[in-house]
Amino acid sequence: MNMKMAALFLALPLLAIDWPQWRGVERNGISPETGLAKSWPAAGPPLVWKARGLGAGYAAFSVASGVLYTQGQRGGREFVLAIDVKNGQKVWETPTGAAFEESRGDGPRGTPTLDGERLYAMAADGTLACLETRTGKKIWTVDLMKRFETQANYWGMSESPLLDGDRLIVTPGGRGASVVALNKMNGETIWKSQNDEAGYSSAIAFDLGGIRQIAVLTGEAALGLDIKNGALLWRYNKVSNQTANVATPIFHDGHVFVSTDYGTGGALLKLTPQGGTVKATEVYFNQEMKNHYSTSVLVGDYLYGFSSSILTAMKFQTGQVAWRDRSVGKGSVTYADGKLYLFGETGVVGLAEATPTAYKEISRFQIQSGEYPTWTPPVISDGKMYLREQDNLYCYDIKAR
Repeated sequence: MNMKMAALFLALPLLAIDWPQWRGVERNGISPETGLAKSWPAAGPPLVWKARGLGAGYAAFSVASGVLYTQGQRGGREFVLAIDVKNGQKVWETPTGAAFEESRGDGPRGTPTLDGERLYAMAADGTLACLETRTGKKIWTVDLMKRFETQANYWGMSESPLLDGDRLIVTPGGRGASVVALNKMNGETIWKSQNDEAGYSSAIAFDLGGIRQIAVLTGEAALGLDIKNGALLWRYNKVSNQTANVATPIFHDGHVFVSTDYGTGGALLKLTPQGGTVKATEVYFNQEMKNHYSTSVLVGDYLYGFSSSILTAMKFQTGQVAWRDRSVGKGSVTYADGKLYLFGETGVVGLAEATPTAYKEISRFQIQSGEYPTWTPPVISDGKMYLREQDNLYCYDIKAR
């Protein structure tokens, strides 16, 4: 585990069973848990509980110390809520942003980011809130659209804030404030950078060549910035589709992978430290992995993800495809204990081997889907799998028996 990333959660002990932010501890869609079931019955793994009351939205979950946190919308307001993982009962609920309505689904999109006694969550209207994890009490809020004189995305502000040290990284977009760093304690602006419109993606942080930096996919390009001051390190335009740049960048071994759909494609960039800055060199750009609303996972040497609607295994360093399969239909993927946990947008849930040899599905079952697609990716924490279908939250026991 990256030591700086681990340091984010010192206020409360971070356990291997926790999932404290978007895509897990290291923002890579990978759970470190083992001892999970190798297969499921035809009806699926045991359902521990089902809860209603999340409201409208696509927000995923963060889990720590026996509490699950997410966002939803009802009654003209968005809110953050906390749920007891033992029984699915609501612990607290706090209003944040105004209601967001859109033909493809109302409500919030971003996942709360946990920091011990605090959490940070962005509403679809650009309201950024810092709350007490124990009570839901507001510590501070910032209207990002007002402060940085910009407008919310067409499909709603969708990112999950990135916390790194004392800095909270968000991407309001707009002139001079495409990416900004705020003081996590009070929400004050530390720096702002670039002029890109906002995308629908969330940033990642990593160290390279003695520089702590972030990679983020804006509405116009993939960017690398120095997290200390927001200085531009590198910029790559080819992967932007000018419609909806959504997937989270993936960093590994001095390389960054970025991908979009709408007929565009994915690129692997080699990052080379160069006199206090970084040079980004294109290793490949192809249309073999076109991530739409979901992000791939990197397991060993291979990316596993949905290229548009087709589950694809592709070699990270070369872009060579190992296999493709229609699997559970277009969806999202999470990795744990040697397996791919797949969640199709029509409510089909699949378990498959994470191997480049071939698509090897082990089990599948179906949850009831409603008017909108099931776009929220699976979250795995403490031997449980959490799935969302708008207002409904499912908790399954996936431990080995």
